[in-house]
Amino acid sequence: MNRFARFAWGVLAYDVAVAAWGAYVRASGSGAGCGRHWPLCNGEILPRAPGVQMLVELSHRVSSGVALLLTVVLFAWALFSYPAGHVVRRGATASLVFMVMEALLGAALVLFELVAHDASMKRALSVTLHLSNTFLLLASTALTAFWASGGARTSFRGQGGVRWVATVPVLATLLVGASGAVTALGDTLFPPASLASGLAQDLAPGAHLFVRLRALHPVLAVTAASMIVLACGALRTMRGGQPLRGLSFLASGLALAQVGAGLLDIGLLAPTWLQLVHLVLADAVWVSLVLTAAAALAVDGRPALLPEHVEEGSRA
Repeated sequence: MNRFARFAWGVLAYDVAVAAWGAYVRASGSGAGCGRHWPLCNGEILPRAPGVQMLVELSHRVSSGVALLLTVVLFAWALFSYPAGHVVRRGATASLVFMVMEALLGAALVLFELVAHDASMKRALSVTLHLSNTFLLLASTALTAFWASGGARTSFRGQGGVRWVATVPVLATLLVGASGAVTALGDTLFPPASLASGLAQDLAPGAHLFVRLRALHPVLAVTAASMIVLACGALRTMRGGQPLRGLSFLASGLALAQVGAGLLDIGLLAPTWLQLVHLVLADAVWVSLVLTAAAALAVDGRPALLPEHVEEGSRA
C-alpha cells in the first residue's frame, strides 16, 4: 500500500470519528453551544469563559475544520499523483464536494437554529440530508482509498444481475441510516422513562413523528440487515474471489452486529455511549457494503492503480 492510500484510509477513519463526535453534540444538546453564529462561536474566534456545551460544539467545529483540510490535501495529492480521468482522482474530487456540502449543512443547522430542542419537520429533513451526505462522503473517501490500494475500477455496464444484487442493499442501508438519524433525534428530544412507557409513546395515536419512527426503524433495520446477508452470499456465489469474499463476510458480520447493538440500544433506553457505538457500527456497515459492491462490480479484475502510479504515489 502506497503512502497516498494509507493517508486516504486515515482520512476515512478520522471522518468516522468526527461524525461520532457530531452525534455526541446532538445527544448532549450542545448544538446551540455557540449560539446562532457560524463559523465564529458566539461572535468570537476564541470565546472567553466558555461553558461545557460551548466547548463541545466548538471542539466539533474545530475537528470538522481539520477534516476539511485533510480532504483538501487528499484532493490535491490525487491531482499530483494520478493522471486525468483516473478513478482515484474522481473519488478524491467527490470526497471534496461532499465535504464542502457537509460544512454547508452544518452551518445551515446553526444559522437556522435547527439544533438543541427543535422538533420541527425542518430539523427532521436537515438531519436526514446531513446523514445522507455523511454517508456519501464516507463512501467516496473509502472508494478513493480502495482504488488507491489496488482495488479494481468499477463499472455498472455489462454487469447483468450483479448490478442489482450489489446496489439494492446499498440503497436500503442509506434509507435505514436516514430513518435512524431521525430516530436518534427522537430519543434525545423525547426520552422514555422506561421500556414500557417508551412502547406506549411509540404507539400513542398522537405521537410525534420522531417517536413513531422508534417503532418503525427496528423493522427497517432488520429487513436491511437480512438483505445485506442474502446479497453478500449471492455475490460470493456469482463472482467470488478476493477482495469480494472478505469484504462481503465483513459487511454481513457488521450488519448482524448492528442489529444486536440496536436491540441493546432499545433495551437500555438509548444511552449516549451506546448511540455513539450504534452510529460507528452504522458507518462501518455502510463502508464495508459500498466496498463489497465496488469489488463485485469490478471491471475484469483489473487494478485501478497501475504500477507506475503506485511509485508516483509513494514518491509524493
